Amino acid sequence: MNALIKAEFRRLAATRLWLWALLAAVVLGGGMVGAVTLVGPENFDRPAPGLDTEDGVRSVLGMLSFTVFLPAALGTLAMTGEYRHRTVTYTFLHAPRRRQVLTAKLVAYGVAGLAYGLVLTGTAGAAFFGGAAARGVTPGMATGEVLELLLRPALAMAVYTLLGVAAGALIRHQVAALAVVVGYLYAGEFLLMTIPGVKLLYPLLPGGATAALTGFDYAADTMAAELATGPVPLLSPVGGGLLLTGYALAAAFVAVLVPMRRDVY
Repeated sequence: MNALIKAEFRRLAATRLWLWALLAAVVLGGGMVGAVTLVGPENFDRPAPGLDTEDGVRSVLGMLSFTVFLPAALGTLAMTGEYRHRTVTYTFLHAPRRRQVLTAKLVAYGVAGLAYGLVLTGTAGAAFFGGAAARGVTPGMATGEVLELLLRPALAMAVYTLLGVAAGALIRHQVAALAVVVGYLYAGEFLLMTIPGVKLLYPLLPGGATAALTGFDYAADTMAAELATGPVPLLSPVGGGLLLTGYALAAAFVAVLVPMRRDVY
């Protein structure tokens, strides 16, 4: 098993996927948060709480939740790439026990997703503190609380990487899998929240669990304001984290079970 995990890490390092993912993490984390911090949320067209308040800090750092599509896409590309380039046949010939191969992929890309999340949130934290210092603003949260707030989306991104691997194992066609994953993350749950009654399921969906874990419920609040309905109650941060863990386990089960019961092509 250790040899298979090392092989997956070597496979990842042999492509430029990890480099583009790393660059995207730095740009999205440091660039986006740094720009908002320097401008100041209170200076937007629709003013938001300033960085000297707890709500202001949460709103700025919570925007990182919108970037979870990238680690999900990373996991999808990792799984579907084997089928697109037809290397999966050689992989399963080298290691006939598919369960071990797929478990190794989950471990490798789960670690890669966590590393991506840590890079993204690390650069976001550096940009946040640097931007606040440049403006002479004292953040409305203690440093330890900010670091804890940054760690939450990093953990969520590891889960979304596994969800992407599961989607790739289930769909296999790379373009279709990416369209489904990215489309769902950016439109699927928003559309569900427009349906009366169905929106009550939002706290139990991946997006709702992520909002609960990160404490950033902008999507639910915005949709409630647009539809003139009451806010959707989210789970506690611990509940959101446990639910995301459940999604990770379910994704791992799908990613291992489905390819074992299918022909390669």
